[in-house]
Amino acid sequence: MLRKFFWMIVACASLLPVSGAFAAPAHPPFPVESFFLDNGMQVVVLPDHRAAIVTHMVWYRVGAADEPAGQSGVAHFLEHLLFKRTEKLNPGDFAKIVARNGGRHNAFTGQDYTGYYQTVAKDRLPLMMALEADRMANLRLEDEDIKAERDVILEERSMRVDGRPSSLLSEEMDALLFRAHPYGIPVIGWRHEMEALSLQDSWAFYKKYYNPANAILIIAGDVTTAQVRDLAEKYYGPIAGTALPKRARVQEPPMRGPRRVELADSRVKQPSWRRFYATPSYSAGQDKELAPALDVLMDIIAGGTTSRLYRHLVVDQKVAVSVGGWYQGWSFDPAKLALYATPPKAMEKGGEHGLDLVETQIDLVLNDVKQNGVTEDEVRRAVNKLVAEATYARDSIDSMAQIFGRGLTTGLSIADIQGWTARIEAVTPADVQRAAQRIFQPERSVTGLLLQSANPAMKGEQP
Repeated sequence: MLRKFFWMIVACASLLPVSGAFAAPAHPPFPVESFFLDNGMQVVVLPDHRAAIVTHMVWYRVGAADEPAGQSGVAHFLEHLLFKRTEKLNPGDFAKIVARNGGRHNAFTGQDYTGYYQTVAKDRLPLMMALEADRMANLRLEDEDIKAERDVILEERSMRVDGRPSSLLSEEMDALLFRAHPYGIPVIGWRHEMEALSLQDSWAFYKKYYNPANAILIIAGDVTTAQVRDLAEKYYGPIAGTALPKRARVQEPPMRGPRRVELADSRVKQPSWRRFYATPSYSAGQDKELAPALDVLMDIIAGGTTSRLYRHLVVDQKVAVSVGGWYQGWSFDPAKLALYATPPKAMEKGGEHGLDLVETQIDLVLNDVKQNGVTEDEVRRAVNKLVAEATYARDSIDSMAQIFGRGLTTGLSIADIQGWTARIEAVTPADVQRAAQRIFQPERSVTGLLLQSANPAMKGEQP
């Protein structure tokens, strides 16, 4: 299973907790054609004629980080509401029609985008376009829909966040890492704001952002560009597109020192350690040229059982039973890199649950990379692995549609996406060391400890 961005595109309302690195097609470039409808909708065609199926996706350039202040969770809430009623459909009809036609469908919400998709036999593509175009233009919301679905998302938060101490800690760490930028607000929303979401909030968000000029239609599978053009013009072309303001979010001020948070909870079975670093993304940040080197760096130090962190902490020092990390390289604004580790369950040495010893040993590995760099062989293996994973992604039309959708909604171009392999192959040991020196600085970090306790408590410190 790819450990890249595909982690983030999962079930309905995946909420995209964290992602992996930037995955894209290897050489030769995956075939892709793109054009725009008169209403401003971008259409991307990814032909693949191996089987008579297609994936139909509509991506909106709006996510949780674009929500109005005080309405956290409205983007995800609206994602749920789009499965309610339109002028033509009653609640539940959408899913029944897709299932009756042998397809599968779902949706997802992230910080920077919202997406809807169906995978069907190619002769059902016109029907999928008709369904999706209908809810793009003709959503009808009623008070009963709001109350019922609000209860659903509150229960989802209870299960995925409030019921999981690990998720609560990550939420607190994000809020410390992004004190001004909306990436510090959870995609699902803060509970007290979710409870107040109204029909008016949802409708205003829908009317502002759900129109063709803010959407990307991606069709992957057994189609031609000419076929897609005719269908897109028929079903999406009549919908009016409106001009949208340029995305402008509050940006994060420079961090002045390391930040820490501890969460103690009686539900914790095993203490654990994690750390987030503020990083550029492929699209944004003062050092965004470091993004390819960060992908390679993370594979070298945290990419599985052969990584430096695993070999040092688990195999050699035996101070951890698991250790790893990921780099969130696909985002519209500067993002983050994460490391995590869990000590042996019965570990007594090294202070509180062994977490301070874990932290010390991780810092030793990071400092060694900063001071002494990495080898040509390590870079070669990491590059080969990343390129191979990108090549394997071509076997799935769903994955290719997701790759291009996420890249295009976070500020990249088709050329950027197709050129990723060349950028990875150009990374040198010097690039990796420079990336480690820039990013692995205490003042760029938030460290979190998840502890066992009879009484839930949380404490933190920051400059």
